[in-house]
Amino acid sequence: MNAATQQTEAQHTPRAVASAAEAELLIKHLHDVMGALLETVEEETRLVRAGKLRDAAELEPAKAELSRLYTVDTIRIKASQPYVAKVATQALSALRERHNMFQAILQMNLTVLATAHAVSEGIMRGAANELARKAQPAGYG
Repeated sequence: MNAATQQTEAQHTPRAVASAAEAELLIKHLHDVMGALLETVEEETRLVRAGKLRDAAELEPAKAELSRLYTVDTIRIKASQPYVAKVATQALSALRERHNMFQAILQMNLTVLATAHAVSEGIMRGAANELARKAQPAGYG
């Protein structure tokens, strides 16, 4: 294995927590990230429902970065799960409950986005069909 491959694997391998304090900090950070991501997703949902798609699209960079942080933290907690379960049982339990709520809100957001996508696709198809119909030469009828 060459040095570049080893460095890449090291970057993608989560570092397990080494202390109870570190576990608590990681769980707190994940709570904070989930809170910020939830606020962003709820704002996106509100904007999409209001038809403000351009404003909703502007939230994408922040949402992507928060999603990245969420993924990094969850991977790290999973890698440390046996240790974290021992040293931060209550915090981990609260995190699981919050995660369940988080998933429900994300599901609602995905439903709103899918609906908006279907509506906009229908509008575009309707407009394209109307333009195609008008572009056809009138024949003898």
